[in-house]
Amino acid sequence: MALRRDWVYENNGGTCVAIAGTDYCVIAADTRLSVGYSIYTRDYSKICKLADKCVMASSGFQGDLKALQKNLAARHLMYQHQHNKQMRCPAMAQLLSNTLYYKRFFPYYTFNILGGLDSDGKGCVYTYDAVGSYERVGYSAQGTGAGLIIPVLDNQLKSPSPLLLPAKDAVTPLSETEAVDLVKDVFASATERDIYTGDKVEIVIVNASGIRQELMELRKD
Repeated sequence: MALRRDWVYENNGGTCVAIAGTDYCVIAADTRLSVGYSIYTRDYSKICKLADKCVMASSGFQGDLKALQKNLAARHLMYQHQHNKQMRCPAMAQLLSNTLYYKRFFPYYTFNILGGLDSDGKGCVYTYDAVGSYERVGYSAQGTGAGLIIPVLDNQLKSPSPLLLPAKDAVTPLSETEAVDLVKDVFASATERDIYTGDKVEIVIVNASGIRQELMELRKD
């Protein structure tokens, strides 16, 4: 179906995944930037560090993503000047929700996952839609490969229902190493079936000692 001439959005594909543990958070995204059957670049990072213990991964229209990242960076800088400290992950999650909802009538065409550590040092993952509705979960996936990855994560991690009382922590039982291995497996699987996911997966691990990054090669066709 042909797009209208005044259509300003474009989906540049890609897949993002995040898993929260008891004292860590793993956030990952592939590095392919494409439209249709055209690959613009094979080395594009979809992960942005927002604060010392807070990272965002996004899929969708990368023009809107850059504008959103600049907006959040400016708001975070204002927060640091006013409060003389870094914003924590739950506060950044609310800021991102407010920012997306403010643009709800002409939204940022991005699908975001926010991950990091909360004030107690526990891993946290927040998943969003395009207009700011969000939820704290134990794991999440966004993007063109999310429909392939979420069933695997549901099977392996079995997060407790948020409707159960008393409420249970939305963290996964895996160790940090096991979570990283699971992320590598689900990306290798999704790359086989999704043409918009591939080339490399960038994995960012947030824990008490800081943030570190890993790269793994994926299919390039």
